[in-house]
Amino acid sequence: MGGYILRRLFLVIPTLFGIMLINFALTQFVPGGPFDQIEARLEGGGDAIEAVTGASGEDPGMGAGDSGYQGARGLPPEFRAKLEVEFGFARFTCPEGFEGNLLAQAQACEKEMIPAWERFTIMMGKFLRFDFGESYFRSASVTDLILEKMPVSITLGLWSTLIAYLISIPLGIRKAVRDGSAFDSWTSGIIIAAYAIPGLLFAILLLVLFAGGSYWKIFPLRGLTSPGWEEMTMMGKVLDYLWHITLPVVASTISSFATLTLLTKNSFLDEIKKHYVMTARAKGLSERQVLYGHVFRNAMLIVIAGFPALFVSVFFGGSIIIETIFSLDGLGQLGFKSAVERDYPVIFGTLFAFGLIGLVVGILSDLMYVWVDPRIDFERRQ
Repeated sequence: MGGYILRRLFLVIPTLFGIMLINFALTQFVPGGPFDQIEARLEGGGDAIEAVTGASGEDPGMGAGDSGYQGARGLPPEFRAKLEVEFGFARFTCPEGFEGNLLAQAQACEKEMIPAWERFTIMMGKFLRFDFGESYFRSASVTDLILEKMPVSITLGLWSTLIAYLISIPLGIRKAVRDGSAFDSWTSGIIIAAYAIPGLLFAILLLVLFAGGSYWKIFPLRGLTSPGWEEMTMMGKVLDYLWHITLPVVASTISSFATLTLLTKNSFLDEIKKHYVMTARAKGLSERQVLYGHVFRNAMLIVIAGFPALFVSVFFGGSIIIETIFSLDGLGQLGFKSAVERDYPVIFGTLFAFGLIGLVVGILSDLMYVWVDPRIDFERRQ
């Protein structure tokens, strides 16, 4: 098993490199760079796409030289050159012995644009040291931004995953035992209908019904805590937190029951039909002993082993829709705003961190298989 884990760990590096390379290459063709965002803000606009209307399609923020972008025309040349060096798109070549800040260098030194391949190499070198740099527009490091937004994503990811498992597994077992019955039919209809409901529509429905929209004002409209939360008692803080998180968690969980429930049901049905189950029944074991003493461990293999991957997918894929509707400032909002603003350090820093975590979680999922069922031997498969 140790050799298998080492091989998987060695594959993490080229896989992560490929992910970063593909995404970095794609950004070279996306119009509207960070300089266009700055220009749009200076002119009172909110989106750089409007600032580049009629542009040639070449992105000055990603290292292009002279550009026809309207966003590029509004910035003074010295200020633009200073920003290009600060953002890592260019470097200054100054006369020997010259001293001065970046603005002075922009006025007196020759600017050289850094090629894309060199910028990618520099970026990956920093990322391998877990130096993700600073945001272009937020005056904070990428690491601090992630840590700041992470509590919201932890809340949604953890509670959504736990509730989905706590409901779907018992329900799936019950459906397998009563396969073909009326209970199996109407529960299947309910979870499939819940799966088909768009998250946006269901979240708005919850707000209208239970957050003072048109009916009952039972739950708060936004945020994770109430004003004055710091002054509350410990029990008051817990209750206030649960009060705020109820609607967002319900909205983000409603569509996750169908897959997990049907997966549990089908897994149990496959095991129930095997010979060892008939042997156990022939020995006089009760149905409960057969189900939970013999079937459960084998049937739950695929369900339990997938827990790390499911949690990470919910955790890092925080729904931008849910966060927006309930005014939760989490990783979903951070990723969306960074993409709109072309905040490349945040985009690539989070992509590297989450990609690395996702690859490591894939290895943990394999270890979960072995832990749940020691008969699995990846070394022998190799």
